[in-house]
Amino acid sequence: MKGKRIAILEARLGAQLADLVRQRGALPVHAPALAEVPDIDAGAIGELVRSLVARPPALAVFQTAVGTRALFNATDGLGLTGELLRLLEKSTVVARGPKPSAALRSRGVRIDRSAADPFTTHEVLVAIGNLPLAGSRVIVQRYGVANAELDQALAARGAEVVEIPTYRWSLPDDTKALADLVGSLERREIDAVAFTNAEQARNLFFVARQIQKEGALRAALNATLVASIGPVASAALREAGVQVGVEASPPKLGALLSALERALS
Repeated sequence: MKGKRIAILEARLGAQLADLVRQRGALPVHAPALAEVPDIDAGAIGELVRSLVARPPALAVFQTAVGTRALFNATDGLGLTGELLRLLEKSTVVARGPKPSAALRSRGVRIDRSAADPFTTHEVLVAIGNLPLAGSRVIVQRYGVANAELDQALAARGAEVVEIPTYRWSLPDDTKALADLVGSLERREIDAVAFTNAEQARNLFFVARQIQKEGALRAALNATLVASIGPVASAALREAGVQVGVEASPPKLGALLSALERALS
C-alpha cells in the first residue's frame, strides 16, 4: 500500500481508519459520506414502553450499538430503564452481531440469539427462523434507515412490527469533499476507495448526480479498486453498477484493510 492514495468515506471512525491507512504507508483521502443525526423522541419512547407493558413484545431485535445505547440513554432520562429491562427479560432478544451484543450486555440484557457472520438481515432472519410470531408484537431498533427487508419478512409471518427510531443517516452538511473526490476519481488520482456502509455509496452517487457526474463516477470507480466492508455495502455498490474488487471477511475494519493491502501489493 506504500504511496497509494486510498479514499475513505467513513465518518464516525474516519480519523481512526485514516490513521490505520497511514500506518501502512498509504495516503488517506478523507471524504465523509455520511452523517448520523439523532432521531429519538423521548416522549414517543415513553409512550412505546408504556404500550409494551400493556402488550409485551415476543421478540426484540437490536441492530446497532449506537442505536441500542441511544435507546437506553432515553429510557434513563425518563426513568423507564427498569421497565424496559423487565420487558426484555420476558422477550426473545436478538442481536445483529457483536457490537449491539456488547451494548446490551453492558445493561445486563440476556441475549437469546445472535446473527452469524457477516451479520446481515439474512443472518438475523435465520437466527429467528423457528420462532412462532403470528399475532405477536416485535420491536426492532432501527439503524440509520428502516430495514424494509426485515420488517416485511416479520410482517409476512404475522408479526406486528414496531420500529424504534434512534438515529438516521443523512448527507454531511458540507459535501465539497465528496464532490472533490468525484473529480479526483475521474482524473484517476485515487488508487482505491473503501466503503464501510451501503449509504456511503448512495450518498456519493447522489452528490455526483447533483454535479452531473454520475456516469463519470461509475466509470471511474470501475477503473479503481473498490473495497467493501461486507455484503450489504457490496450490494449497494452493485446496484449502482460498480464492480467490487475486494470484500472484507469478517466485515470489520481490520479485515478490510488486510484485503486492501493484499490487493494493492
